[in-house]
Amino acid sequence: MPHITLIKVRGYHLDVYGHVNNARYLEFLEEARWGFFEEYGDLDWFMQTGLALLVVNININYRYPASMGEQLAIQTSVKSTSQRSAVIYQRIQLAGSEQLVAEADITFVVFDAKQNKSVPLEGRLKELLQNMLASNS
Repeated sequence: MPHITLIKVRGYHLDVYGHVNNARYLEFLEEARWGFFEEYGDLDWFMQTGLALLVVNININYRYPASMGEQLAIQTSVKSTSQRSAVIYQRIQLAGSEQLVAEADITFVVFDAKQNKSVPLEGRLKELLQNMLASNS
């Protein structure tokens, strides 16, 4: 089952047209990914490894303009993994409805700060992501 994060649209999220600014959606998606990894990903272990998940590509489709006061429900799930990267799928809907606001595929690599480069997606991290992938089925 996908992880759900709720975010209420505030005035400072809006553009001059009264809709959520497109750049704010990236922040909403990031907030939801943190919640996802806190709940399913053994974040404490991951933080101790010194590794980082670096976003290398975001493909986002905007479908509906959210407005002030609306509550957004962000679904987050692992879509796929490979030897060098993984993709997280996120879907934003108006809470309590089927209205799709935006959806995104976020591709990331594992970055090792000590080596200053991306490293293969393997070991415990790959196992965690595979378990997240399996739990979304």
